[in-house]
Amino acid sequence: MEKKDKFYKDGLCFECQRCSFCCGHSPGFVYLSWRDLDSLCAFFSLSRANFVEKYCRWADYYYGKKVLALREMKNYDCVLWKDGCSAYEARPVQCSTWPFWSWIVESRESWDDCAKDCPGMNKGERHSFEEIDSAQKRYLENLPIEREEFLKVVSE
Repeated sequence: MEKKDKFYKDGLCFECQRCSFCCGHSPGFVYLSWRDLDSLCAFFSLSRANFVEKYCRWADYYYGKKVLALREMKNYDCVLWKDGCSAYEARPVQCSTWPFWSWIVESRESWDDCAKDCPGMNKGERHSFEEIDSAQKRYLENLPIEREEFLKVVSE
């Protein structure tokens, strides 16, 4: 689809209100790619195996696969949430590209539906079409680590 056909061709406003809604309050998954894992490991000065043991779980994914995801607390807050993201500078791509995920910017209806729960959507800084498309591309290309792949790499 061309720029002229996308509802956000003139950009969209978003400014995080630090409400933490996207970081908890309801069940969800923050999937981790190799880029995410390595960034978080460097931030916390932990090996891949130690970071996974301390902060992660294996989540069910498509086609019966298990993939790496951050743990959640009993109240559904992300394990890294401590009155703010404790790893903000190294946060996963999934987190840093919110709310410009492919399925959210697919249509005005999807965007408006998500904006009901996110007070930062339609407020603050206007993000350009190019910024939104770039975030969407990073989100789509950031594939989670499959368990078998992780076990193979860690055992080498």
